[in-house]
Amino acid sequence: MSDNNSDSFLEAEYREEDALEGRLRPQRLKEFQGQRALKENLSVFISAAKERQESLDHVFLSGPPGLGKTTLAGILANEMGAEFKVTSAPALEKPKDLAGILTTLGEGNVFFIDEVHRLKPALEEMLYIAMEDYEIDWIVGQGPAARTIRIPLPPFTLIGATTKAGQVTGPLFSRFGITVRMDFYTEADLKAIIARSASILSVSIGDDAVAAIAQCSRGTPRVANRLLRRMRDFAQILGNGSIDAGIVSEGLKRLEIDHFGLEKHDREILRTIIEQYDGGPVGAETLAISVGEAVESLEDFYEPFLIQRGFLQRTPRGRTATPLAYQHLGIDPNTGRSKKVEDQRFLF
Repeated sequence: MSDNNSDSFLEAEYREEDALEGRLRPQRLKEFQGQRALKENLSVFISAAKERQESLDHVFLSGPPGLGKTTLAGILANEMGAEFKVTSAPALEKPKDLAGILTTLGEGNVFFIDEVHRLKPALEEMLYIAMEDYEIDWIVGQGPAARTIRIPLPPFTLIGATTKAGQVTGPLFSRFGITVRMDFYTEADLKAIIARSASILSVSIGDDAVAAIAQCSRGTPRVANRLLRRMRDFAQILGNGSIDAGIVSEGLKRLEIDHFGLEKHDREILRTIIEQYDGGPVGAETLAISVGEAVESLEDFYEPFLIQRGFLQRTPRGRTATPLAYQHLGIDPNTGRSKKVEDQRFLF
């Protein structure tokens, strides 16, 4: 592989959105695969709100990146027959930015704020009143002549999404009436997602290929869809246009992704903990410097999956590699050396 391909494939893919991904997003709850209990509860809340002819209560969505929080927010708007307005907390710098959006909301509109944990305190305080009383306070004038006026708002639904629920302040969190925690998807759910996406993309794919992609999709629909699209490219150029197990195996090797879904940088993180820090514990900042990664990327893109799949433990003293990590990398836990001479990078 060239040096240009040495960057993390999955992290780069997380950061890029395109029009094709929009085509793959389900528009209704019945099209949304997985998260069964979550969907059943939301269906009840939506039906009840529609029967009362009220706007849906404010919704708080949390979970790792790529699990469908933005997609689910759009589905809620569609199910309610409401206009959907989207922004992210970093884009809201001043109270007037938020006030400008709130005052243009129509009755029943759904207002989605991504990365809600990054809202500035002044904006949070404005949201408190807006969420509870459907009003905002606005200061008119300056100095001794300044006065506060209260601007009424139509009933609306605020949906806040975050990958870091623990960083959302208590007063803001308590104002959400519906809280939803999204978890990693099962392989069965990912198979259904891949099959649906392949149908939309009009690409032929075998059941064994679907299973292989699902197995290494990190429990994340966004990764599954984007791996599917890369396998489509490999099938088009290296095969006959149909995705089979052989194409998937070759494609994953070229992308340096193993059958657990670990890519090159994941394995480098585990190797660093084992070889440089005797398996840990090691602090997040020290580890991030050692692997040349930002702490935020380490905590948001890599650790959740490594922890969930049992390769990494987060302790009060730092990160520790598990016996499974040693086994997967072919490293003897007693000596810290590879058990095999051959290259251990892909481990299929």
